[in-house]
This record gives sequence, C-alpha cells and structure tokens, in this order.
Amino acid sequence: MNQVPVKLGPLALILAVISICLTTLAILTFTTAGADMRLAERYAGTVKERYALEKEGQEFLAEIRETVSDPMDLYLIDDLDFTENGDAVKVLRQGDATLTITLRENDEGGIDVVSWKQEKLWEEDDDTLGVWLGE
Repeated sequence: MNQVPVKLGPLALILAVISICLTTLAILTFTTAGADMRLAERYAGTVKERYALEKEGQEFLAEIRETVSDPMDLYLIDDLDFTENGDAVKVLRQGDATLTITLRENDEGGIDVVSWKQEKLWEEDDDTLGVWLGE
C-alpha cells in the first residue's frame, strides 16, 4: 500500500493566517471595550451632573412656592435677577452645566415657570491623535 504524504505547508500557512486574524480581532475587541467604558463613564458623569442640577432647581422651586405668597415677595429674594419685563431669573450652576429658571406672575396672582433651560459648556477636544491638520 502506498501512502500519500501529507503536505503541511499549505495547512501551516492557513493556520498562521487564522491565528493572525483572531489576534487582530481580539485586540480590536479589547480596544473597543475600553473606549466604550470610557465613553459610558463620561456619559454617567454628565447625567449625574444634570440630575443634580435638576434636583437643585426643583428644590429652589419648592422653596419659592412655600415661602412666597405674593408675587411681589420675589423682589425680596436676594439671589434673583430681574429682566426688563419683570420676570425673575435664577441661574444655578453645577460644574460646566447651568440651569436658568425664569418665573413670572400670572393673572391669578400666582407664580408661573416661564422657562426652564439647561445648558452645558462645550469645548472641542484638542486631542487629534497625531493627525496632521493641514496647517
């Protein structure tokens, strides 16, 4: 009986290519997972900051509703600013985020919230990862 010799050259080449592909995919998986974790932590910090600011605004509004019986009493509160048309404005800050609350007297002699606006300062990242910007 004649046995056909097994040629290991092509098989070794295929196994080498497969192992290189698997190693590359594993490195990409770990890199992507790390980037996703950093992004999730940044987002969690932003959400935590926004909800803390929202809580502070709700506490301020509850305090106003408890203590102010007449809309003219708003003028007695020290940390309120007033616009030209008589609206009371309160600005709350937490980190880079601000919450601007605008209050106005309504027709029934109560106080309405006219505006409730959250904003966050945005700064462009200077990290270009070594990419030439054409300058």
